[in-house]
Amino acid sequence: MSVPRGVDPADAFEAYLGLQHRLPSSRRGGRSRKADFADIVGPFDLILFDAYGVLNIGETAIPGAAKTIATLRSLGKSVAVVSNSAGYPKNKMMARYARLGFDFAPGEVVTSREALLHRLEGEPSRRWGAMLNPDADPGEIAALDCVVLTDDPGDYDLVEGFLLIGSDGWTATRQALLETALRHHPRPVLVGNPDLVAPRETGLSKEPGWFAHRLADGLGIEPVFLGKPFPDIFDLALARLEHPPAAGRVLMVGDTLHTDILGGNQAGFATALVTAHGALKGLDVADAIRRAAIVPDFIVESI
Repeated sequence: MSVPRGVDPADAFEAYLGLQHRLPSSRRGGRSRKADFADIVGPFDLILFDAYGVLNIGETAIPGAAKTIATLRSLGKSVAVVSNSAGYPKNKMMARYARLGFDFAPGEVVTSREALLHRLEGEPSRRWGAMLNPDADPGEIAALDCVVLTDDPGDYDLVEGFLLIGSDGWTATRQALLETALRHHPRPVLVGNPDLVAPRETGLSKEPGWFAHRLADGLGIEPVFLGKPFPDIFDLALARLEHPPAAGRVLMVGDTLHTDILGGNQAGFATALVTAHGALKGLDVADAIRRAAIVPDFIVESI
């Protein structure tokens, strides 16, 4: 049986509130200012964009987003994508951006998959079991000592740790096998996408973070999260610049309070919450900010 998709935004937000104790603490208070995106970019040298809900919805570009990127370049701004999209190889992501009209260079796209791979370079050698669509191109994951987890209980028993990378194709049966394996024999769990949900054409899909927090809630384990709002991915983004700007000259733009805005706040960046397309679409944004106690500097409908 396939895992249900199309999570309601209100339910997703409540889920984020319920796991906030596992996330970094919010360091920023104050008030948000509603503005047009074009009116807030002036003070910033580098603008970081989330992908889903800001640049695209699933495989569809958000109208005007590619033009905004081009305009920022014409103003001399540096731009980059900082995305928790770990399920796709880098070359697939670059092909998608090109197809959707964006001109990003590979170095301008930083993903939680890359943060995961960077973390694995410092981990002991292990045989990993991966949450990843078995029919998809594994890309960089193929270089690991890794088996893609399907419906064979033996695979879950034999591996020495688990990588939660992409939930496309993940099923309730596979989640139960993973939970049983960890209950019998606790092992490291590294999460390549901390997101609970992602905006797609059919609604909000459940992402690896959804299943990782279920493991933590049910089994008491402590997954290691690689991606927003945790710092590794932002460190990678800045490390790719020859002359990284001061944190106060960086603007993080995203649609999710608990990943994009919290992560940007933690890094010392200014933050802008996009409300028209993503995780908070249709919700009372002011109430969400109050309840989460995660405050963006700016609120914009779209970029």
